[in-house]
Amino acid sequence: MSINTLTQGGFSIGVELPLDNDWTAQGEASRLAAGRKPGEPDMSQHQELVKLADQLGFRAAWVRDVPLYDPAFGDAAQVFEIFSYLGYLAGVTQNILLGTAAVVLPLRQSWLVRKAAASVQALSHNRLLLGVASGDRPAEYPLFSEDFASRGDAFRESVAVLKGERDHQLAPGQAILPKAPQPPLLVAGFAQQSLQWVADNIQGLLAYPGTPSDHKRRVAQWRQLAGNKPYVSFIHLDLLADKNAPLKRHHFGISGGSKALIAELAAMKEVGVDHIGLHFRRNQRPLADTLMEIASDVLPQFHGQGPLID
Repeated sequence: MSINTLTQGGFSIGVELPLDNDWTAQGEASRLAAGRKPGEPDMSQHQELVKLADQLGFRAAWVRDVPLYDPAFGDAAQVFEIFSYLGYLAGVTQNILLGTAAVVLPLRQSWLVRKAAASVQALSHNRLLLGVASGDRPAEYPLFSEDFASRGDAFRESVAVLKGERDHQLAPGQAILPKAPQPPLLVAGFAQQSLQWVADNIQGLLAYPGTPSDHKRRVAQWRQLAGNKPYVSFIHLDLLADKNAPLKRHHFGISGGSKALIAELAAMKEVGVDHIGLHFRRNQRPLADTLMEIASDVLPQFHGQGPLID
């Protein structure tokens, strides 16, 4: 089961797509030269880089759901529609888990989300981690004829459909195909629900980025209600070439050398975080070099093995 693979060994490291460093000065210059919108990454190397992350042994690749590009937010995530992209990723990777962080349920027809998730499960041989959310961009809701204020109610109803709790609405003989194991559900934030509801109904938490001390408090609250269900978060990383470069904190993440990254991840593990996805849009070095260095110096400290390719 993919949720057990995520937490195998007690702690694991993944990547957050897009694999581009478009939030750097060089990335911004390239964006302007190419005529891309603010927050629209360069996807020209995405296949090579996600295949490299898979081959190197990163545990999961996380993709975000941004149904509507809004210049007020200025972030197009990985550009492609989330389930279409997951189907593509299933075909070009072999081992890496495929996670959504997270599907905005109130903007999507619930039964079609269930069919799309089952399709990705079948195509990926059960590698899907289905992160879900209620959404936080009010401008999207009128276009989809949905009410932003009541998105919490819509979220709960969608979760019930995804879990099979509304299957009595199907007529005799009707079914959602393909048949595939139900992917584990993880929730981003609390999706307008109580922590108790999330702990009772969802199999894992996707927590907003923070420092180890931030996560220590949040993990304690989560464990009190949810027991050992996975707690996942993310780090916006700028990995410097000097392995001894000290850690510096910035919004949602850190910069520093590989030794500082190892110390930060060890602190995350110590406070009870189960998985960290690394986000590279602020990373100044070429991403292939960065991924290779992490696989060589960092992953063996936590995954217990070296990179899968030379």
